[in-house]
Amino acid sequence: MTQPTSSVARPRRSCLYMPGTNTRAHDKARLLDADVLIFDLEDSVAPDAKAAAREQVVARLGQDEYGARECVVRVNALATPWGADDFAAVAPLADAVLLPKVTGGDDVRAAGQILEGAGPRAKLWAMMETARGVLNAPEIAAAHPRLTLLSMGLEDFAKELHADNGPPRTAMLYALERTVLVARAYGLGVLDGVYPAFDDDPGFDAACAQGASLGFDGKQLIHPRQIAAANAAFAPSADAVSEARRLIAAFEAARAQGEGIAVLDGVMIEALHVARARDLISFAEAVAARTQ
Repeated sequence: MTQPTSSVARPRRSCLYMPGTNTRAHDKARLLDADVLIFDLEDSVAPDAKAAAREQVVARLGQDEYGARECVVRVNALATPWGADDFAAVAPLADAVLLPKVTGGDDVRAAGQILEGAGPRAKLWAMMETARGVLNAPEIAAAHPRLTLLSMGLEDFAKELHADNGPPRTAMLYALERTVLVARAYGLGVLDGVYPAFDDDPGFDAACAQGASLGFDGKQLIHPRQIAAANAAFAPSADAVSEARRLIAAFEAARAQGEGIAVLDGVMIEALHVARARDLISFAEAVAARTQ
């Protein structure tokens, strides 16, 4: 896997969506090994169930029953009849509010101002699922200090482009790479999009491997059976951690001899490689702490 940057200290390997009306899923989530739980008030909830879904999610978050899991709510867009009420209800309780259909900096600033008035708790995540959103990614990333993460919404994005979102996601690569690039440039987290075929294990594994290789922090999920594979794909392996420790030890030994670089197994090691190795070990330790 790619080594996580130090700006992303909290594991977000697996981010599971749950419809706001699905009380059974909310119950089961207390025992699931997902790093992030995303309570959805938008696409998975019918218009006539929006208010009930909001009440259900608020009740759940108010019970504080999900332990170390990060609890996020995907609200309806502010331009909809439900968006403002969603923000007001969930902002004091959620770790982050996920804003859909972001097209530019104005969307983020408006949402950020609402969160500022709701207290210090909730951060803002932005869904990158429109053509204008991907093109305006730098403006979005810099729009408000409450914004901490960019999240790919490839189903809507592919529909807008009249493009294919299926493996190997060739038509999506520009948007994926651009979003990772912008997120890293602005010190934000970044999540890969969902894989809709939740019973296609080989396809999901390939999508996770691709997302990790592109630099994403984790994968958005639509089914609990995807959690274990995502956790494995977006975490350092035991071998990778062991190799990172060997690299650091070799560099420190060279430094003790007054050398600025080291050589390990025929490969030159510089300070930048050591910094990456330390980040990988720190992330592995955060994952271990999360699962204890």
